[in-house]
Amino acid sequence: MSEFKIKKKKTLLWLDDMRDPNDIRMDWLAYSPIGREVEVVWLKDHYKFRNWIQVHGLPDGICFDHDLGKDTPTGYDCAKWLVNYCLDNKLSLPLWSSQSANPVGKANINRLLRNFIKN
Repeated sequence: MSEFKIKKKKTLLWLDDMRDPNDIRMDWLAYSPIGREVEVVWLKDHYKFRNWIQVHGLPDGICFDHDLGKDTPTGYDCAKWLVNYCLDNKLSLPLWSSQSANPVGKANINRLLRNFIKN
């Protein structure tokens, strides 16, 4: 009897209130830090982001948008929450990238996460 290993796809959290990662007109998965052959979980706000991680644990990768709607927590707030979650649970950050069109917000997210890794 031979044994077959079932290869599980990696999980990518796509945090974005507007950009559909499965939109065939755009290659949004080019932003994926873990490749294109992934199971994509599209989350549109801070609360769903936190809840998904608290229920399922850390994904293999995360793509951050900064602006998640008017008068709502941002992708930067999600990144700050993620840093604290990793600190509290003694976990390493998953791989990440950002598809945000907000250059300042994108830089802030990347700076925060890089500084966490350095320290």
